[in-house]
Amino acid sequence: MASQPETAPPVPSTPDELRARTQEFLAGTDPATTPREEFLRRRFDAGLAWVGYPVGRGGLGLPRGWQAVVDEELAAAGAPDNQPSRIGIGLGMAAPTILRYGTAAQQDRYLRPLWCGEEVWCQLFSEPGAGSDLAAVATRAERDGDTWIVNGQKVWTSMAHEARFGILLARTDPDLPKHRGLTYFLCDMSDPGVEVRPLRQLTGEAEFNEVFFTDVRIPDGQRLGEVGDGWSVARTTLMNERVAIGGSALPREGGAIGEAARRWRDRPELRSPAALDRLLQLWVEAEAARLTGARLRQQLASGAPGPEGSGMKLTFARLNQSVSSFVLQLLGEQGLRYPDYTMRRPESVQFTGRDPGYSYLRAKGNSIEGGTSEILRNIIAERILGLPAEPRTDTTLPWKDLPR
Repeated sequence: MASQPETAPPVPSTPDELRARTQEFLAGTDPATTPREEFLRRRFDAGLAWVGYPVGRGGLGLPRGWQAVVDEELAAAGAPDNQPSRIGIGLGMAAPTILRYGTAAQQDRYLRPLWCGEEVWCQLFSEPGAGSDLAAVATRAERDGDTWIVNGQKVWTSMAHEARFGILLARTDPDLPKHRGLTYFLCDMSDPGVEVRPLRQLTGEAEFNEVFFTDVRIPDGQRLGEVGDGWSVARTTLMNERVAIGGSALPREGGAIGEAARRWRDRPELRSPAALDRLLQLWVEAEAARLTGARLRQQLASGAPGPEGSGMKLTFARLNQSVSSFVLQLLGEQGLRYPDYTMRRPESVQFTGRDPGYSYLRAKGNSIEGGTSEILRNIIAERILGLPAEPRTDTTLPWKDLPR
């Protein structure tokens, strides 16, 4: 007689049940003896990768806030993580977009190796003539049977030198207005027509790149969403990007403000009443941002982030720049020392845990990446406060007729 398939255990209905599920998983998958890659794959298959995702997609369909329960148990057991600083673009931007717009086959193909860190992703959006005005992208994708031939250039592409895949926004119909003639693709960065060149930034590193496409063939099966609906798909990515940058889960006194507080604690000779007052102001702002971020993540249970993420990202940029400037002022001439300006291409994007000079210089980019602060203020004004939109003359004309 054929054996009956195992019945899947019931989905936890409380955080305590989820904790018990995690402990049961650890009992059967010892992180001390299970190879790292195998442990991560088993964790994904058990639905403990991101519990807010659906069953079969690395999750259990539970509230996103319950992820902390899993993370606490795994950390206490010394379990390996998936190096989120290396795969942040995949986790924060590609995955939620694939989950919302991807076919079942696309989700099966990409989500597991993405979360496990086996495949790094990059974002192929901005261009030399289409940064803040992203809908003006000129990179062309022309259909040739069951493939698309892509030619053009992207710029400021973080981690493209490490990426296996990229989320690509390209123009497929120049006769339509700029927001309507776009299509969204999943691009194989190993294609011989893809060329990645480093862009050295203010810190001396080259985490950014410019990417050139020369007759790159992308199968239609790697198109995400409908032809011409790329702007809607891209907006989902952008909103998730801003949440990922501005609303990341941090403990109290985590991130930049935590490093500032530790320097204050360890260097009593640097203290002054004025500096204490400024530190406390920044601490209050950071705590307000942390609590707002926690509330925002609770609102994201539906998986459809709104314009609130723009407010969080704007706050993150301003606060990060203010804190890094305070630390530099606190340290005086010591803070001006920059130990290494060697050009290198990092394997991950790491904002914290660096020396004060690096943090100060790198924070300058926070008000540009993921949407400039000026654009985010427009989004907040129009979509949250309900203020009148700025007059536009470029949204109804065919893209090919716009001056560039």
